[in-house]
Amino acid sequence: MNKTEKIICLLLGAVLAWYVWTEMGRAKERQKYLAEQAAIAATNQAAQAESPSAADVAAQPADTEGAKVSAEQAAPAPVLPSTPERIVALENDDVRLELSTWGAVVKRVTLKKYAKNRGPVSEENPPVVFDFSDSPLGAGASVEAYDVAEENPGSVKFTCGAKSRVITLGENYRIELEDDGIGGPLSLGLMRMGDSKNDLLSVDSWAMDAGKGKEGVLHHCEGDSPLKGYLVGGLSGGCSGSKSAAGMPERAAVPYPGAQKWVAVKNRFFVTALCSSTAANTGFETTVVRDMSAANYRPASVSARVSLSDDAAKRTSVFYVGPKKQAFLWDLGMKDVMEFGMWRWLCYPLVWVLNFFNNLIPNYGVAIILLTILVRLLFWPLTHKSTVGMKKMQEIQPKMKEIQAKYKDNPQRLQQETWALYREAKVNPMSSCLPMLIQIPVFIALFNVLRSAVELRYAPFLWIGDLSEPEGLFASWFPFGGLNILPILMAVSTGLQSAFTPSAGDKNQQRMMMVFMPLMMLFMFYSFPSALSLYWFLSNLFSIVQMWVIRRQTAAKSKDAAVMPEVIDPPMTRQMRRHG
Repeated sequence: MNKTEKIICLLLGAVLAWYVWTEMGRAKERQKYLAEQAAIAATNQAAQAESPSAADVAAQPADTEGAKVSAEQAAPAPVLPSTPERIVALENDDVRLELSTWGAVVKRVTLKKYAKNRGPVSEENPPVVFDFSDSPLGAGASVEAYDVAEENPGSVKFTCGAKSRVITLGENYRIELEDDGIGGPLSLGLMRMGDSKNDLLSVDSWAMDAGKGKEGVLHHCEGDSPLKGYLVGGLSGGCSGSKSAAGMPERAAVPYPGAQKWVAVKNRFFVTALCSSTAANTGFETTVVRDMSAANYRPASVSARVSLSDDAAKRTSVFYVGPKKQAFLWDLGMKDVMEFGMWRWLCYPLVWVLNFFNNLIPNYGVAIILLTILVRLLFWPLTHKSTVGMKKMQEIQPKMKEIQAKYKDNPQRLQQETWALYREAKVNPMSSCLPMLIQIPVFIALFNVLRSAVELRYAPFLWIGDLSEPEGLFASWFPFGGLNILPILMAVSTGLQSAFTPSAGDKNQQRMMMVFMPLMMLFMFYSFPSALSLYWFLSNLFSIVQMWVIRRQTAAKSKDAAVMPEVIDPPMTRQMRRHG
C-alpha cells in the first residue's frame, strides 16, 4: 500500500467513524448540557425549599431563551365532563379510530396492517395501537361533552351547543377535523418509546423562520432547540444516547414559539402530525414524560399541542397518524420527517428502488440483494478501471524504486520522472481512490434508509427475524445481545477484500490493514440493523469476485505473452550488406 492509498484509507475510516458516531449521538455535548440541567435543577430545588410559592415550578434549561419548563404539578389534569363518555368508531382497510364524545377527539388509533410483534397480524399478534388517552388527538384547552349528531361510513359529526366538529377518516392515514365555533390549541396525540434499544422519540416541525430569515425543517433534538435536552434516548440516530438523569424532571412541558407549517411527533417507524390547518399556526408546546424505570435518562412518551389563532370561526385541520412511509409523507409535504439530512437527494431514490424490487419479489431481504447488485453493476466500470490501475501500479513498482533511489537527492527531478513513468504506463495514482470516495455517499444514504425504514420492520429473511434489528441469535448464551452472524461475515469479507486488492506498498502494512479494518468494521456494525450488514457483506463479495476476475484476466494475458515465440532477426551476410 503506497502513501497515497494509506492516506485515503485513513480519511475514509475517519469519515465513516465520524458519521457513525455523530449519528449515535454527540455524547460530550449532551453530557455538558445535562450537567448544566442538573446544576440548575439543584439550585431551583434549594430555592423551592426556601420559597413555597416556587414549589410548583420546575428548573429552566440554560438554553431555552426564556421558554418556561413546567413540572408535572404545573399541568393539572383537565376537568372531565359528568356526562357518560361514548366511544364511536371509524375505520377503513388501514386504520380504525376510536372517537370520544368527551371533547370530540380521537382517543385511540389502530394501524390494522402493522403487527405489534414479529409475524403477521392475528388474534395472537394484534396490530399496533396508539393509545392517546393521555393526550387525545384534537383535544383543546378544556374538555366539553359533545353529542353525536351524525354517523356516516367515513365521518362522524359532534355538536355541543353552537359548536360542531366533523371528524373524517381519509385515505393514506389522514384524519380531517372540520371545526365550527371551536378555537384554541389542538393536540396531535402522543408517541411512546418502543422496547428496542434502537428506538427513538423526536419532534420535527417546519418553521416559517428556521433561522437567518429562512424557513425549513427543524429536528428538535439537534441544534439549539429548547427541546434538545429532553429528547434523549435510543441508539438508532437522531435523538440518540442515554445520559445521566440527575436533575431531570419526571414531566416537562417545553413551549416552542413561532409560526410552523407542520408539527410532527415520531418514533423510529411511526409518526403523528398536524400537517396543515386553515388557522394560523403560532407555535407549539411539547410535553416529555421521563421513563422513571430507566437507570439513565430516557423519555417514555412525547406529546405536542399546537397553538392556532382564533381569527376564523371555522377551520379545517389535517392530521396524519401512520407509518413513516415516504410516498404518503411526500404527498403531505412532510418528506423531511424521514430525517435523511444532506443525503436526502440520494436516499429518496434508494427507497423507491427498494420498494420497486420488493414489489417484484415480495421479500425485503431479496430486495436488498437486488439493490446491492444494481449498485455494484452501476459502479462496475469504475471499480474495474480502478482495480486494473492498481494492478499496473503494482507492476511498475520496481521502476518506481529505481527512480526513487536515483533521484532521492533531487525532489523536483524525482517528481518529474515519477509522472513520466505514470504517463508511460498509462496509470493514474488517484484512480484507485475515486470508487471509494463515490461509494461513501451511497453507503451513508443506505445507512439512513435502512436504519429506520418502516418497510424493514419485522421483515424476515432466511435466519433473520427482523431486518431492522441485529440478528440476536442465542441471546441467552451470547453477550452483547446475542450472536450476530452478518457483521462477522462482513468483517471476514472485508479482510478478504483487502487481501485481493492489489497493493504497491509494504506487505507488513497491508497485513496490518487486513486486520485493523475488519476489526473496526465489526465493532461499528455489530449492533446495527442486519439489513445494513447484509448490504455491506454482499457488496464485499461482489468486490472480491470482481478482483478475482481481473486477476484471472491479467494472468491469462501474462501467460499468452510468455508463450509467444521470440522473433530473432537473421544475421547480416556480406551480400545483404552490399545490397542494403
